Amino acid sequence: MKFIVSSTYLLKQLQVLGGVINNSNTLPILDNFLFDLDQNKLTVSASDLETTMSSVLNVDSDSVGTIAVPAKLLLETLKTFPEQPLTFVVEDNNTVEISSNHGKYALAYADGAEFPKAVELSNPSSTTIIGDILATAINKTIFAAGNDDLRPVMSGVFFQFSPENLTFVATDAHKLVKYQRADVTASQVAEFIMPKKPLTLLKGILAGSETDVTIEYNDSNAKFSFDQTELICRLIDGKYPNYDAVIPKENPNKLSISRNQFLSSVRRVSIFSNKTTHQIRLKIAGAELNISAEDIDYSNKAEERLTCSYAGDDMQIGFNSRFLVEMLNNLTSDDVSLEMSLPNRAGILTPVDGLDEGEHVTMLVMPVMLNS
Repeated sequence: MKFIVSSTYLLKQLQVLGGVINNSNTLPILDNFLFDLDQNKLTVSASDLETTMSSVLNVDSDSVGTIAVPAKLLLETLKTFPEQPLTFVVEDNNTVEISSNHGKYALAYADGAEFPKAVELSNPSSTTIIGDILATAINKTIFAAGNDDLRPVMSGVFFQFSPENLTFVATDAHKLVKYQRADVTASQVAEFIMPKKPLTLLKGILAGSETDVTIEYNDSNAKFSFDQTELICRLIDGKYPNYDAVIPKENPNKLSISRNQFLSSVRRVSIFSNKTTHQIRLKIAGAELNISAEDIDYSNKAEERLTCSYAGDDMQIGFNSRFLVEMLNNLTSDDVSLEMSLPNRAGILTPVDGLDEGEHVTMLVMPVMLNS
């Protein structure tokens, strides 16, 4: 088995696939890339049993064969090469020899047959979405997903497809983000919960990409195919909470304000808040928003006044500043609107401008109890 490939082209593909490999694997074979050569097509795969990703590379070869190559060693070696052709030759003594312009390097390889096979999806449903739209949907929601092992369903992003729209939801019970696209639809209704790790990988690869991504899914797995890459992952098992029930429908008090001004103000004031609760107080009256925080233990306090446009009753409401900062950071609009009903009901944050046609973002943040 022998093939020739460009060093930078190979490195670029392997760095993407390397994101799948865990630092500590239960099976030693998972520390390897699987190289499956079929003449001038080399399929490279990486897996952590839950997620498997593979890419097809064009190489110069007329042989066939499969081997598993140590991922870390190969990546570290490739990073040091300037652009040049590399020749890989599998030797009889269980090593693969790489020849560059200046030298030769031998790596021990493992038997490719030991590598776990990727799951085949039986009669899946499918939908197609532009890469950049999918990356945006992941980006807008993934930060709100939880990290609680006791509630695995909330540690992923909920995908809800229908002939009307695609909806992506993430929540950790303190904050919730619902991202909807009415300009992309699926042929039938489907819903599944995607784990964070494969989504983080997809987000990195697809940002800014105009490529079509085909998503196939059944009850237990989902497969994303684009360019010459495939990612298959196991879905999170369980029923997602009824998120629509927690979004308050009647919110008579509505505040509109410049996002950057609000964000900087919350950031500054929160430095003076209690280090465990991160609580800040919003006091709204007329066209004035008063943001304050106090850390009684250390006698630290701060207060800022901003002008805003507000319709509704005068009110005071408390929020965890970290959640507000995360949400405001994640929006890209110039102005945001914060809708509230009562100090003990969730506030709804939405962008006022800067959205594409058919794009909707709703962010919900739970209040914290104010000590009067």
